[in-house]
This record gives sequence, structure tokens and C-alpha cells, in this order.
Amino acid sequence: MTKFSDLNLDPKVLKAITEAGYESPTPIQAGAIPPALEGKDVLGIAQTGTGKTASFTLPMITLLAKGRARARMPRSLVLCPTRELAAQVAENFDTYTKHLKLTKALLIGGVSFKEQEALIDRGVDVLIATPGRLLDHFERGKLLLTGVQIMVVDEADRMLDMGFIPDIERIFSLTPFTRQTLFFSATMAPEIERITNTFLSAPTRVEVARQATTSENIEQGVLLFKASRKDREGSEKRRVLRDLIEAEGEGCRNAIIFCNRKTDVDITAKSLKKYGYDAAPIHGDLDQSQRMRTLDGFREGTLRFLVASDVAARGLDIPNVSHVFNFDVPGHAEDYVHRIGRTGRAGRKGKAVMICVPRDEKNLADIEALVKQEIPRLETPGRPATSAAEDAPEAAKEDKPKRSRSRSRKSADAQPKDAPQEKFQDKVQEKSEAPVQAEHSKQERGRRRGRDNDNKVVGMGDHMPSFIALSFEERRAG
Repeated sequence: MTKFSDLNLDPKVLKAITEAGYESPTPIQAGAIPPALEGKDVLGIAQTGTGKTASFTLPMITLLAKGRARARMPRSLVLCPTRELAAQVAENFDTYTKHLKLTKALLIGGVSFKEQEALIDRGVDVLIATPGRLLDHFERGKLLLTGVQIMVVDEADRMLDMGFIPDIERIFSLTPFTRQTLFFSATMAPEIERITNTFLSAPTRVEVARQATTSENIEQGVLLFKASRKDREGSEKRRVLRDLIEAEGEGCRNAIIFCNRKTDVDITAKSLKKYGYDAAPIHGDLDQSQRMRTLDGFREGTLRFLVASDVAARGLDIPNVSHVFNFDVPGHAEDYVHRIGRTGRAGRKGKAVMICVPRDEKNLADIEALVKQEIPRLETPGRPATSAAEDAPEAAKEDKPKRSRSRSRKSADAQPKDAPQEKFQDKVQEKSEAPVQAEHSKQERGRRRGRDNDNKVVGMGDHMPSFIALSFEERRAG
């Protein structure tokens, strides 16, 4: 079996790896590190949770160990699609550079420009950034990319999916043509193939798993759910989510719950908290400091349920996630792979459960076609016999605004308490018979209309009604 000591890494990097508790590289690391150390372009494809981050951080640190950065001219650049992923990459560099004197800067939104500019002015060996904030600094004249020797695009497919193609192309044009480029991703769409043919020079392709495969350590299941009424779908779906959580029992130590929309993230988190579950939301509209606090709490175990949009689906390394619940079926099949990849990491067992409403069945079929397997169907968890009556008030509370009492309700409430029981029964009977009587009246009116319509005007020929002719005769007589 290959060990890190066999990969020609810097001795100080090997020492940091050993102290971190690692001995043997994952397949993607074993395949990507050697050509990266040789200065070749690398196109790495592997399912999420297989250690892609270390596949480029370790060779980068080794290559940058010698040399020194100049002010405003970073020696290497790592582009990430989200702030959370960028922060995680920065943590990896801190772990593996503890015995080296390499500097880094993290350029993400939600953080003061002045603090980031101060780091850039001193000169950094590694610049980790999201595309938008990187270009903001460049346009302010605070950053030059002409000294970049190594460029990494992490989660490349996600970068392209999020509409970063123009930004990526511009950033590439600002870097030297002689740079070394590393692309890493879990999926590789045909469009990405075209992009890599443009930006990578004779890359070494490292593919350790079939594209868009899911880990064998993850037990998958989908619950086909149909609401009793369209206006109650949200509340009933949240009830099903709680039932699924309860059905897992103590085995559900913690979980990430994915929603497609940010509004649903907030509503679902609020609903779970209302029913006594320790939950918090995370999505792109929240303040960066709040997002980091929420993530830290989830990592440390002080938060049990993380309700997230796809901002948390890519690349976040939280190794002890026992469950992933897809409250919504993702609109893009590739996102399913990334979402469930948050569990079953580092050889651990995990479970992924998805709730599918009828309108999402096409997306479910696309997912099954992508992963080339049928996801097992789950039965609805059992509920007490009284649950249907209990859920009706819940739906009214969650989804409907409060209504003022109508006059009829007030008149009913005004009924004296000591009124004879028979009168109430008579009223109930009258109410129950009213729809029937109304229907009979409706049918009778219909029959009368039918008789009246026998003389319906069809045209002004032979079908002219007699009363019109009579009126003409009367006029002549007058």
C-alpha cells in the first residue's frame, strides 16, 4: 500500500501529515500528487469525501517551500465556489504548513476589505479566494496576478454551475500562461471538458471513481409523499421530516437537512426548533459571521441539525455527519451526489433520506439515471391514530394567517349554555340537510330552465318567437 512517505513530499509536510493522524493517501491523492509535484497540469475527478483538498494542498506546499512572495503578488491561487469551502481550504493549509514559513490570505465576502488588503500588501504565498471578491480587489488596484505559479480551481463543476464562467475566464487571462493549473471536481460535465481543453495544457487525468458515483458507505432511501391538500403541503412535509428523524432514533446523532430555496431553509429550521429540535439555518443571505458560528457549532457537536441550502453541499469536511435529509429533491442531479456526500465520509457509515413530491419525480428519475441505480423506496413512518386531527391545527398555524371571528361564529358562541340538547341536534340536522335541499332546488331550477329554453331564439327565420310578431301587429293597429 502506498504511503505519504513514498510521494516525495517535503519532510516538514510529512511531519505535519503524521501529526494530523494520516499515514496512507486516498486513491485521488495517490494519483494526483506525483504529477502535480512534477509541475504537470492535473484534472482530478473523484466523488466527494475522498480527500481532493489534500490532493492539491500537499504538492502546492512542497513546491512553494522554497521562495518568497512579493507584495501584492501571490505565488499561488486557489479559487473556491463558496466562502465556507474557501475557509476550509485555508484550514487545511494551516494544518499542513505548521512547520513551514508560508503565508496565506483568505479573500471572501462578508469580511473587511482593509484586513484583506493588509495581508496582500505584506505578500502571500497562497491566496485562497472566491471569484467575486478576488476581482473586487483586482479592480481596486490592490492585487496583481502576474506572479501566480500554481492555480487551482476547486469544485470546478460547481464553479461553472454557479455562473462563474466569465469570471474564471477573466482570472485565467490575468495569470501567466506558464502557470501550472489543477482542476478538481466530483463530476465532469461535457462543458467542463471544453473549458479544461482551453485552460489546461496536456493535463494528467486522474479519475478514481466513475463519474457521479455515490459512496457505498451511504445507505440511501426516498419517500414518495403526496399532501392531502396543496395548501398544506409545506406543513405536512415538515411533519414527515420529523417522523423520519424520529424513526432513526438514537442512530441520528446529527444531520444536515437540505432545502432548494433559502426561504424553505428558514421556515424548516424555525419549524424544527418549534417542535423541540436543536436546529439552525445556513444559506447565502446570512451574515458571514453567523454562518461560521453555525458551522462551528455543528462541527463541535453543540448543534444537532443544520438546515442548509446548496451553499453547504460542496466540499465541506464535517466527518461525523450521521444523516443527510433531502427535504427537497435537488433540481440538478449532480447536486444529489454532493449533498449525500456530507455523510459516510472517511470510511464511516452514513444514511441519506429524500422526500419526493409528485412534481419532483422527473428530477428523481434524473438522479437515478446519473448514479445508475434505483434508490430504494421507503414507507411512511407510522403515526398514532390521533395524528390526523392533531396535524390539522398545525397546518392552520404554520400556513394560514389568523382570522377574525365571523358573525355566524359569534352567533353560535352566543348560544346559551343551558339550551336544550335537542335544539342543537336539530340545528346540526338542518345544516347537514341544507346542502341536499340546495341541490334539489338547483336541479328543479335547471329543469324549469330547460322548459323555458324550448322557445330559445336560434335565428330570425322560422324560429322567430310569436311575441315579436305580435308586437308588430299591435303597432300596425295603432
